[in-house]
Amino acid sequence: MTKNLSTGLACGIVGLPNVGKSTLFNALTKKAAAAANYPFCTIDPNVGIVEVPDPRLKVLSVMSHSKVIVPATVTFVDIAGLVKGASEGEGLGNQFLTNIRETDAIVHVVRCFEDEDIIHVAGKVDPISDIEVINLELILSDLQMADNILKRLEKQVKGKKELIPVVEVLQKAINHLNQNKPLRTLALNGEEQIHLDTYNFLTAKKVLYAANVSESSLPSMENKYVAIVRELAEKEGNSVVPICAKLEEEIAQFNDEEAKEFLQTIGLEETGLNRLIKAGFETLNLITYITTGEIETRAWTILKGTPAQEAAGKIHSDIQKGFIRAEVVSFDDMVKYKGRPGARDVGKARSEGKEYVVHDGDVILFYHN
Repeated sequence: MTKNLSTGLACGIVGLPNVGKSTLFNALTKKAAAAANYPFCTIDPNVGIVEVPDPRLKVLSVMSHSKVIVPATVTFVDIAGLVKGASEGEGLGNQFLTNIRETDAIVHVVRCFEDEDIIHVAGKVDPISDIEVINLELILSDLQMADNILKRLEKQVKGKKELIPVVEVLQKAINHLNQNKPLRTLALNGEEQIHLDTYNFLTAKKVLYAANVSESSLPSMENKYVAIVRELAEKEGNSVVPICAKLEEEIAQFNDEEAKEFLQTIGLEETGLNRLIKAGFETLNLITYITTGEIETRAWTILKGTPAQEAAGKIHSDIQKGFIRAEVVSFDDMVKYKGRPGARDVGKARSEGKEYVVHDGDVILFYHN
């Protein structure tokens, strides 16, 4: 799938009302989205941009005397709690699904806690049923979109024979969706996949399940509901990140040092936000490389397997066009030899060509015309 990584990774947050979506969003972005104990309290999509925690940047910025640090970012788009019939306009309807079509992945918040004070939209805690309701709405939304595109293309195909393969892929997609199956499970060849990726189908996106537990499940974050979600995710080839949204909201009020101490007191090593971001990068095969100098130290998000010349294009298209070579030092060698000059002295600064595959944590200096 083509990723729009010019501004980093983007995730759409979905879930039924009252599963902890807005609470999690508040924690992730430290930005107050309305979190109330009734359905549809989130009317417009909330968008928050979160910095990706990366301690390597601070180390390199000290070494380079950088004026600023620019971390990679993740954009979270929180949409109104979906209900059964959303794709047909129930609740706040289909309009909100369009807000997440542009994202790279879906974070599906699933309620994995019992609490008599928080109304469950279906009257009982049942993670599988909740997931099925959301999945069906996403499938129906995709089906409606695929039908509309197909009708339009069928009118054009007589005069444009090159559209025939696209029409055939859309027909396959519609058959698959009609069996209540998400498009990410549809087996396609390379060319067919490219045609399908032209359209931002919701069910073609990777899913991260955020299993929202209560504080009673700390520090393990495991319970019978999480186990059920994990079993389903494994069958689908998706990931699960157990998270306590209420705890994350508390942690969001602390500074970094206070947060670290607080986590240690409850037996946790890192925040749910960090785990969610890491899982997002892994799910989408993303890595970061770093540039560092007096002006700034910056992390750049790319797909794993990206060659050096293409990676240079993240900084500027002119650098990609005029690429001569990349001088690459691993982060560990930058630290060990106290910077690029020290790494050069011991032969640890490698001169790489345009086909070199960039690795996570590579510290790169691009030479270009």
